[in-house]
Amino acid sequence: MSYKFVKNSKNAIPITIIQNAEFNNWLKKQSAFIRHWTKNIGFAAKINDHCLIAAPDGTLLRVLAGVEDYNGIWSIAHLPPVLPSGTYFIDRELGRQAATYLAIGWAMACYRFKKYKTVKSRNKMPVLVWPNACDQAEVKRTVDAISLARDLINTPAEDMGPAELAAAARQVARLHKAKYHSITGDSLLKKNFPTIHAVGRAASKEPRILDITWGRKGAPKLTLVGKGVCFDTGGLDLKSASGMARMKKDMAGAACVLGLSHMIMDAGIDVRLRVLIGAVENSVSGNAYRPADVIKTRAGITVEIGNTDAEGRLVMCDALALASEENPDLIVDYSTLTGAARVALGSELAAYFCNDEKFASDLQNAGEMVCDPVWRLPLWREYRYLLDSSVADINNVGSVGQGGAITAALYLSEFIGDKIPWVHFDIMGWNTRSRSGRPIGGDVMGVRALYSVLEKKFGK
Repeated sequence: MSYKFVKNSKNAIPITIIQNAEFNNWLKKQSAFIRHWTKNIGFAAKINDHCLIAAPDGTLLRVLAGVEDYNGIWSIAHLPPVLPSGTYFIDRELGRQAATYLAIGWAMACYRFKKYKTVKSRNKMPVLVWPNACDQAEVKRTVDAISLARDLINTPAEDMGPAELAAAARQVARLHKAKYHSITGDSLLKKNFPTIHAVGRAASKEPRILDITWGRKGAPKLTLVGKGVCFDTGGLDLKSASGMARMKKDMAGAACVLGLSHMIMDAGIDVRLRVLIGAVENSVSGNAYRPADVIKTRAGITVEIGNTDAEGRLVMCDALALASEENPDLIVDYSTLTGAARVALGSELAAYFCNDEKFASDLQNAGEMVCDPVWRLPLWREYRYLLDSSVADINNVGSVGQGGAITAALYLSEFIGDKIPWVHFDIMGWNTRSRSGRPIGGDVMGVRALYSVLEKKFGK
């Protein structure tokens, strides 16, 4: 792991966090040296600003950090990349939530994907003394889950195909003594997963469905479904070179549910958890599925292929149909499903659809509380006609270019059992710019928000 905490250190350097509005009053109470020093270097406790103060002997005496909110998860996340290596502590009394959030943000800011770097960096990440009141177990499970998901997304498809994704799922299951099962290749047809097989059959790496179960049998049933398209060429409806550039991230939905499942199992949330992942590559070869093909899904619904680049919903629909067969208390799916969701909300806001008003409201509120923003889009049933097919029960793409995220969600909803509460996340899974604690590259979206709701709803 890139982050490290210690219990205590006599030589730790204090970090003084200061809100901008409080800076002038704080400064009046300081020594003349600090007042002159901060004035001369222009430090005014602006957000994401910091100031190093040296002792007379030249050693680092103190760090001043401008923050927006003492409770904000990203408040000190700007510090780890810019501080000299060493051990630090926050010299402010914090409540449990604030201490936990700040520690999570610090640790997430220490993340680096260095798997393929042959030259090791000489700069070691700084170490933080555990804040007194923080929930250390919560910090560790959260950051480990996010780091796991980031690593999976950032790994190129050559080393993160369906088999490697399966290995990662198996490892998570073993860690928590959960049951793991997978169905691979042509066995998918025998076990009635025709759309997962159709999408993945053209690749040299066999498609598969991954299945994890954990928890007591009498607990409320929670099923997580993740899109695991390890690389997406677009199929015969081939993407452009620029369109393929980031397609190693097309399994970010699977990475999210593996990270979330780790948090749920590690915390011991009282649910009967099931995790389903369709793991495939959408490739091109002589046996690739074609536009205008008609495929019968696991649910018995026939689907006309309007576009082979709308493969994610085909992978998801068989998994969602399997999830619905158990009639769980809640189904949640994560997928990098549409560019339309990015057009609507941009790359940094997770779109979600939900058929349960109370759960949707709780999720929205939780996203704001834990600084993991999500935004609900409408499951507008009036647009269902856009998926009509003259030769099959449904088409996998809408007949017009508008409302693409909605029509994709409506397609998935056809495979959700009646009266089953359901949340569908349509995410980017990638940071296009570097922000505090969120470097450019793979990332989770909506996971901490959902975990917060699940923890309150089902308890430990």
